[in-house]
Amino acid sequence: MAERLRNQASAYLRQHADNPVDWWPFSEEAFAEARRRNVPVFISVGYAACHWCHVMAHESFEDAATAQYLNEHFVSVKVDREERPDVDAVYMAATQALTGQGGWPMSVFTLPDGRTFYAGTYFPPRQLQGMPSFQQVMEAVSSAWRDRPAEVEASAAQIAAHVASAQAGNRRLIGSLEVTAESGPLSGEVLEAAVDAVLEQEDQRFGGLGGAPKFPPSPLLRFLLVYGSTDRPAAGAAASVADRTLETMARSGLYDQLEGGFARYTVDRAWAIPHFEKMLYDNAQLLRLYAHWSRSAPSEDQRHLALQVSADTAAWLAKRLRVEGGGFASSLDADTLVDGHRREGATYVWTPDELRTVLSDSGADADAVLSLLDLQTGRMEDGGSTLHFGRSLQPEEDQLWQRVRPALLAVRDRRPQPDRDDKVVAGWNGLAIAGLADAALALDDAGDPGEKAAGLLDLARDAADYLLRVHYRNGLLARVSHAGTAAGIEGLLEDYAGAAEGLFALFAATGEEQWYRKAEELVLAAEQRFIVDGVLQDTAVRTDQLAAAQGSLSAADPMDGPTPSGTALFAGVLVTYAAYSGSSRHRALAEALLSHVQLVAARAPRAGGWAMSVLVQALEGPRELAVTGSDPRLVRQLLRTGRAAGGPAVVVASGSGGETAVPLLRDRPAPDGGALAYLCRGMVCSRPVADPEELAAQFHTLNS
Repeated sequence: MAERLRNQASAYLRQHADNPVDWWPFSEEAFAEARRRNVPVFISVGYAACHWCHVMAHESFEDAATAQYLNEHFVSVKVDREERPDVDAVYMAATQALTGQGGWPMSVFTLPDGRTFYAGTYFPPRQLQGMPSFQQVMEAVSSAWRDRPAEVEASAAQIAAHVASAQAGNRRLIGSLEVTAESGPLSGEVLEAAVDAVLEQEDQRFGGLGGAPKFPPSPLLRFLLVYGSTDRPAAGAAASVADRTLETMARSGLYDQLEGGFARYTVDRAWAIPHFEKMLYDNAQLLRLYAHWSRSAPSEDQRHLALQVSADTAAWLAKRLRVEGGGFASSLDADTLVDGHRREGATYVWTPDELRTVLSDSGADADAVLSLLDLQTGRMEDGGSTLHFGRSLQPEEDQLWQRVRPALLAVRDRRPQPDRDDKVVAGWNGLAIAGLADAALALDDAGDPGEKAAGLLDLARDAADYLLRVHYRNGLLARVSHAGTAAGIEGLLEDYAGAAEGLFALFAATGEEQWYRKAEELVLAAEQRFIVDGVLQDTAVRTDQLAAAQGSLSAADPMDGPTPSGTALFAGVLVTYAAYSGSSRHRALAEALLSHVQLVAARAPRAGGWAMSVLVQALEGPRELAVTGSDPRLVRQLLRTGRAAGGPAVVVASGSGGETAVPLLRDRPAPDGGALAYLCRGMVCSRPVADPEELAAQFHTLNS
């Protein structure tokens, strides 16, 4: 029945190609069919790695009777929220307005024009604890459509108006992008209040923020690391929260202790029992965060841990998510198919007996290894346990664990493995490129073998080449590709800005100017395509159905989710571009985009982390480091010193000092056979120096 889904780029849609439900992808044709038949539209939103999406699919969408009712009374539309976040955002706002909560799978019923009149999330096949069955929901919706059309219309109008009001709120948060002479300078006073709010939310017992479920607060951790690298008030407190959170996550069940990589979240407060899906967007951000933490962590053991996590997560990306051609796939599933049944986490959990057998067979002291693990806290309902430490390890304990990891991983690799969603998302790949580039530098600066750092840079280059070759055509960036072919909608603001973020980071790591030039193109294209009548938008092209669903009013949402918002990413690449190019116009635009930080930093710091980190960078100048010369050894020493002294927010450029497309490098000569470092703010530079110690002293003077 669902032949329309069989050749889609989204693995989630392809998973439903054999359902008896007559699915359509989200398209004008689907809504036209609803108008022709005069029936409502059922929109089911989820993603390939989602456990409860699989549950509802098995219970309802694979059921012949349920499918028959859907086919007779609705036009059914399947949406991958990762492929179409524009669709997901609009209907999630409607779902939250109706129910006070959201989640996936999301079940939305709309008029043929796209306006929501009823919505929810997961519905069971039978009535359960006060929750109606999906059959009851379908029958009630169909009855209302048939017998009470005026009520349905009134409900749709009310919900659209509510979603429109939220869009108006986004417009007020960002404010006008018309920069005037009255526009005041940036203020960082609110950032100290944001750190205070984070301290209040910190879980003093188990680390991280808040209670269960517990998510890695990646954009916020970026702010804490950047702010913690300054001499501003509360910098020490910010750095301490980051230290505690990053170490706790690295020693928990959230992190794959055998192979590297992080799960989406844990269902418990202690970080022990994950929801096992592994997402590219989480791991791309965390890879970079641990690379940055490796320079600032207060103890040698923590710095070693940070490098280990960063290296292992990069290796996991290469092993599990890299697709042919160099891009990175979106996710690994939460479930594993075992004997014909989907079991959440089946690949990853162990019984004590299983562990003891493998450890004994490998010649290890099983009792000593098992004493490292908190199997009880990580125990799941089926009796298996996650590999959760729940504490710091002493150096000798960590060495013991590193010795037994390969044997455990070899056994685990022989188990059934989770499915992979092979679609490549442009913005997330940009974040992965940045993470790999920064991890390569961190490993190289720490003295790890040069081959490992070079290998990560090669991975970053391959991914960047894939993005530009497959996704970027005629000045437009496609959001997704599958099997080496771009498909679907144009990229969103987060895709243009995320890709530019990755390319700028790759340029900073390599000095290869082609990455700078393409990043510049993406920044300028985003400015042209996503600012409409002075209002920033998340999408350059909006469908009639989404326009109707949100009252024909739209604006970019500046608040972070698990990924940084498009607004925050765009502000960040504008600040970076202004530092490289000297463009005061783009600096002013970035400052205008950061105005919402004053409103949200103290009230909702977890929703403003990336923008707050950009604000810190802007307040710091940002500091610009240009290194030119022909002596590779001295250039490398100066760059290492600058990265160590400048923290995560320093903007770095390096080159030979000759012809260049990068204004920061122009007119920065170096003597033949030597190298010079220029430390600048706003293109105004200190005296160039050739000695790394002198450069470190200049950074110290600039910070004081």
